[in-house]
Amino acid sequence: MKVIPLSEGTFTIDKTKQFVPFDTDTDDLQARPVGSLLVEIQPFVVITSDDVLLIDTGLGFSNANGQLQLHQNLMENGINPGEITKVLMSHLHKDHAGGVAMGTGENRQLSFPQARYYIQKQEMDYVYEKGFPSYIPEELDILKNAPQVTWLNGNGVIDGYIKYEITGAHSKFHQVFWIVDGGETVFFGGDDAPQLQQMRSRFIAKYDYDGKKCMELRQEWWEKGEKEKWRFLFYHDVKNPTWEF
Repeated sequence: MKVIPLSEGTFTIDKTKQFVPFDTDTDDLQARPVGSLLVEIQPFVVITSDDVLLIDTGLGFSNANGQLQLHQNLMENGINPGEITKVLMSHLHKDHAGGVAMGTGENRQLSFPQARYYIQKQEMDYVYEKGFPSYIPEELDILKNAPQVTWLNGNGVIDGYIKYEITGAHSKFHQVFWIVDGGETVFFGGDDAPQLQQMRSRFIAKYDYDGKKCMELRQEWWEKGEKEKWRFLFYHDVKNPTWEF
């Protein structure tokens, strides 16, 4: 399998849940509000024997020419956005789901209309229960009746080689993915396993739905991944987008 990180840049986020661009060469983290976290925003493309998979969709920002940054990043890596066959969504928080669609009002459309989106139905229902600022419902409305969406219910397997599992750890209906192809296993833990350093420590975050469960799952995945030689993908790691044993 070929894995391509699609970094949208480094940001700080505080209790307001706003993502503010951060230049690691010139900006001072201490000048940001107390408790600000430094994170990368990094969707991934995984090219398998059968698919060109996109895992999560970034913030949905556009460049100076009005082009979706995610589309630009794909093309800079030699991939036409129309080549994406499946979009796998870990959850629907803004920083992971901002790029599911583009445009506003009547002009709003899915960013990958030719692809099939895989989303947990309970996660979509929770968008409207929880609301802003965790979710931005009006940006996700387009998904509700889109024929390109496959609604998942619980755990399962897509096309015989993509395993998905609800963890309820970072968010109530967060899901993670294992992609097994050609004797390799790629693991995407989304915000349950966002950074390499968290895999190696007993870190518990207050911002997680169930921080203790996140920590326990990270330990379990790390041990199993070492034994089975998984390739880990880290969505929020500034220095290490991937790791493999």
